Amino acid sequence: MPDFSIESGLIASGHRLVCGVDEAGRGCLAGAVTAACVILNPEDLPEGVDDSKKLSAARRSELYDLIMEKAIAIGVACVEASEIDSTNILIATMKAMRLAIHELPMRPGYACIDGNIIPQDLPCLAAAYVGGDARSLSIAAASIVAKESRSRLMQRLDVALPGYGFASHDGYGTAAHLEALARLGPSPQHRMTFAPLKPWWTEPEIIKPRKRKSPPAAQLSFFDSMAT
Repeated sequence: MPDFSIESGLIASGHRLVCGVDEAGRGCLAGAVTAACVILNPEDLPEGVDDSKKLSAARRSELYDLIMEKAIAIGVACVEASEIDSTNILIATMKAMRLAIHELPMRPGYACIDGNIIPQDLPCLAAAYVGGDARSLSIAAASIVAKESRSRLMQRLDVALPGYGFASHDGYGTAAHLEALARLGPSPQHRMTFAPLKPWWTEPEIIKPRKRKSPPAAQLSFFDSMAT
C-alpha cells in the first residue's frame, strides 16, 4: 500500500506543498489522455487510497469523492486525441501532467511524478518515481482522480457517440471495442495513429513549396540588362 513517507521527507526538507501527479488513458484507442495533480493535507489524509489499477470502479468512485473532499488542492488536465495524433502519446502525456500542475490554485513546492520522466517547464522542483502509484499516497490519489475523471468523460462520450461502448471500456482496446470499430469505423475521438486504427489512417499531405519558374528566354536579356 502507498504511504505518505516520501511526502513527509520532502516536507521535512522545507517543501511545504508537495503534490503527486499521475495520468490515465495513455494506452487507450480513443479519448483524451488525462492527468491529475493532488496536494494532500498531512493532517487529514484520506484512508483506503491505493493504486487506481487495483480498485474496482465502484471503490475508485468512492475514493475519488473522498479525495476531492479532503485534498488541499487538485488540478486535472486533458490532451485530446487529435493532438496525440499530431505529436505522440509521450509528448501528449507530459503536456497533460504539466497542465495539471498549472491547474492548481497555488504553486506547489515539489512534484512527485509517476514514471521515469519529468515533464519540462514545471513551476516547481520535481522527481520521478517508477511505480509511484504503489509507493506515494499523493501519486496514488492522483491516479484515482485522473482515472475517475477520464472515466466520467468517456461516459459522456458514450452518449455523444453511441455504439462504441465507451462507458464500458473507457476507450481501451477490448474485444468489444475492436468489434465496434470493425462495424462502425473510427469516430473523431479515436487515435488514428495507434496500431488498430492504422487501416483508416491517412498520412497528412505535405505541401511542398512551389519551385520558381525561370523567366522566358525573351526576358532573360531584359533581366540581364537591368543588372548591368
